[in-house]
Amino acid sequence: MRALLVVNPAATTTSARTRDVLIHALASEMKLDAVTTEYRGHARDLGRQAAESHDVDLVVALGGDGTVNEVVNGLLHHGPDPDRLPRLAVVPGGSTNVFARALGLPNHAVEATGALLDALREGSERTVGMGLAAGTPGTEDEGVPSRWFTFCAGLGFDAGVVGRVEQQRERGKKSTHALYLRQVIRQFLQEPHRRHGTITLERPGEDPVTDLVLSIVCNTAPWTYLGNRPVYAAPKASFDRGLDVLGLSRMSTVAVARYATQLLTSSPERGARGKHAVTLHDLDRFTLHSKVPLPLQMDGDHLGLRTSVTFTGVRRALRVIV
Repeated sequence: MRALLVVNPAATTTSARTRDVLIHALASEMKLDAVTTEYRGHARDLGRQAAESHDVDLVVALGGDGTVNEVVNGLLHHGPDPDRLPRLAVVPGGSTNVFARALGLPNHAVEATGALLDALREGSERTVGMGLAAGTPGTEDEGVPSRWFTFCAGLGFDAGVVGRVEQQRERGKKSTHALYLRQVIRQFLQEPHRRHGTITLERPGEDPVTDLVLSIVCNTAPWTYLGNRPVYAAPKASFDRGLDVLGLSRMSTVAVARYATQLLTSSPERGARGKHAVTLHDLDRFTLHSKVPLPLQMDGDHLGLRTSVTFTGVRRALRVIV
């Protein structure tokens, strides 16, 4: 087996010594090329080269969710073809590692490497679906390149939080759950549309859902983690189905307190609920329009402002080692 290991040297939970140990462990079982990323988008370029080479059997992403997202976008550059494309494996090295943990992998890099090697020996893999977001035809965003996401996307409030966290990290702050919580509070206090949402969700054959303040799109559950606590924005979301959506039409102080409590105590059986909550399950295609430009995030990566995004749930996009 020929494999490409894409290493993010800035991964927050792996040291250089740990990465060396992991590389030697993988190289003992396969023909391994290890490449360290040098710029933003490098992992995407490496994934694309692997997909186009036709002689790479496996691409291993060592890093956080951002690294995985880039590798996936490279692998799927020409579209999904799970029978032809290299398989994907993940060794978690970020602060949260939602995608890897949603697959059932250990959250420790060394343990995950052991699980990966066991899965390869046993031939254990699954084909998972992915989400695709693109600028909506006929709008000012129609020229925005499409982008794949592995576990979540968001337009509005949560994307604003992601943008704030990225700003803090660029200033040297460490990515921690406390940092996220502080930015949630700051985003709430400065959110100009929290009482009168600007987002409309449209889907074929259904009435539009209007006046949303927050819109979270999930490709799997849980949506994220706070430490070891899973948070379920869309408990029914699955890699084997379409996309799920949680929308909130109001974010007053009382409403936020209620929904934040519901999310923090959520479970696979119970998520956010109430008269201001909209939950939609297993959607193949829908569009989010906004009256004003709003921040967009995918897999925890802030992508700037958008007014209209069309989402597609693509079943059977990639084979993943589990």
